[in-house]
Amino acid sequence: MAGQSEPTRILILGGGYVGMYTALNLQKKLGRREASVTVVDPQPHMTYQPFLPEAAAGSVEPRHVVAPLRRVLKRCHVITAAVTDINNSDKVVTVNNPQTGTETLEYDLLVVALGSVSRLLPIPGLAEQGISLKTVGEAIYLRNHVLAKLDAAANTNDEELRKRLLTFTFVGGGFAGGEALAELEDMARYATRYYSNITPEDMSWVLVEAAGRVMPEVSEKMGVYVVKALEERGIKVYLNTFLKSVEGGHAVLSDGTEFDTDTLVWNAGVKANPVLKSSDLPLDDRGRVRATAHLQVEGLPNVWAAGDCSAVPDLSKTEDDPTATCAPSAQHAVRQADQLAKNVLASMRGKATKEYKHAYAGSVAGLGLYKGVADVYGFKAKGFVAWFMHRSYHVSRMPTFNRKLRIIIDWTLAFMFKREAVSMGQIQDPKADFERAAAS
Repeated sequence: MAGQSEPTRILILGGGYVGMYTALNLQKKLGRREASVTVVDPQPHMTYQPFLPEAAAGSVEPRHVVAPLRRVLKRCHVITAAVTDINNSDKVVTVNNPQTGTETLEYDLLVVALGSVSRLLPIPGLAEQGISLKTVGEAIYLRNHVLAKLDAAANTNDEELRKRLLTFTFVGGGFAGGEALAELEDMARYATRYYSNITPEDMSWVLVEAAGRVMPEVSEKMGVYVVKALEERGIKVYLNTFLKSVEGGHAVLSDGTEFDTDTLVWNAGVKANPVLKSSDLPLDDRGRVRATAHLQVEGLPNVWAAGDCSAVPDLSKTEDDPTATCAPSAQHAVRQADQLAKNVLASMRGKATKEYKHAYAGSVAGLGLYKGVADVYGFKAKGFVAWFMHRSYHVSRMPTFNRKLRIIIDWTLAFMFKREAVSMGQIQDPKADFERAAAS
């Protein structure tokens, strides 16, 4: 490629952390005549997902947990569209925008960073009743939804309906599920001070986890602490239990427990973006792109992959387990993006690429305001210290100084003036009043 007279056409699929940072690093180091970089994503921004629970709880302004791609990637061409087909044999990708239609993009070098989507199971009622927390839109929806349920419960004397409205169920006890539950419960608990007829004890918060522990990313001892901390707040934690059905809002658990709920948040794992199945790229049995430790797709020298959609060997574990691959975590995404850009650049210039190797450093998690858990390089902390570590780490990873500063200002204002606990339910159905006026 280095000898081409025309600039190398680099196409990056996905504008998440891996895609955006790969493009950012390439635009800094590539000459304009050396290559052109195009980034494709359905959204015009990158979402920093670890901050979504805080955005849902109102600790951070939702707009501040996203980085506008066009503002960050000034020397790249950004296309807002969804990838529908990848044909590497012809070096063509098909994309679609509902408002502008289908388009085909040609490339010389392809970077696959399509990320993951929620992994749903064939549980009756789940598709109709469930909501995930992987996008900023879902974070805004959940915040308004929970506060709207408090409003509705305050306006009814029907005890059965009231109980259903105030029952909030979360399935999946990993970091995503645990943090979302803890942050939203903390917000709702705070909001009850503004209701004369609702107390924290009136609400029922439920966590359902199929495994025998929560947050497997931290040590077992710290996982036990998380369960105890949640239970001390009145949250019911069901371990070794799975959701069997939730038809019509009636939840049935595998241990026989049954209850009605108007809120079901699903965070029981992720899977690689399903569009990869509409490609000629080599996939593993979990639908992920098979990649080498150099982040190059197996057998395809012009295709690279990283992040949740890729099966990259975890060299820190392969001595014990030759089949070990990197977990779909923000920690790997951050580091893979940096190495991926370096390897792409080296490959284009005829230099040797390097393997990606990162030993697991540990994890930090927030469990609500001033509450958290941390297990980093063997150092274990809980409570305020862990909460501070959680915020410090993630704000350091938030892209751009602009976003870092805005988030710190959000936290400072929330500390000085407390939470804003108000539902903006009109966002859920913004045209309702207009349509009623038109029909009258």
